[in-house]
Amino acid sequence: MSEKINAYTSIADTQIAEFKDRGSRFIAYSFPFSELRLLKPIVEQLKKEHFKAVHFCYAFRMGTNGLQYRANDDGEPAGSAGKPILGQIDSMELTDVLVVVVRYFGGTLLGVPGLINAYKTATRLVLQENKLITIEITNAYQLEINYNYYNDALVVLKKNNCIITHQDLQLFCIIDFKVALAVEETVLKQLHLMPLLQLHKIS
Repeated sequence: MSEKINAYTSIADTQIAEFKDRGSRFIAYSFPFSELRLLKPIVEQLKKEHFKAVHFCYAFRMGTNGLQYRANDDGEPAGSAGKPILGQIDSMELTDVLVVVVRYFGGTLLGVPGLINAYKTATRLVLQENKLITIEITNAYQLEINYNYYNDALVVLKKNNCIITHQDLQLFCIIDFKVALAVEETVLKQLHLMPLLQLHKIS
């Protein structure tokens, strides 16, 4: 994407919702999700809780730019489960979100259109239960400045809502801080007007 992204929308916590169709139950779980290594433990835990369920279909979108994603049908007809789940995540323009839908088969075949509707609806219901949060994307910097200019630097950082993560105040002042992308250029310009000893991005 060519447009610079300064913030993204995600969910605040885990929620559960259920949808029923012709005897089948579709129990949807939504999770804040930013580490791929957590996928297997989450699914395995749901399998322990729902040991009589027949399908554990899921989709996630992850990363500040939303470029990492996966959709899994877990034995349902191709495109009937994972894709509708992902579609609902995308329709709300969310990232760092995992939705797992647990299905208990009710004895009646729903067909592909019925499955698409069920997984789509269950996902929509659980995401509607969530509190949405906007997360600003930040970069981390370390500033080293003469003590005489410490207060001036603090004024710039606080005025632009920067997050100070560490300070070491001795002969020279070292300040580690995070700055939102939306105001990064402004903050750096203002700091560079001072006689800085050092200012560099922390990887």
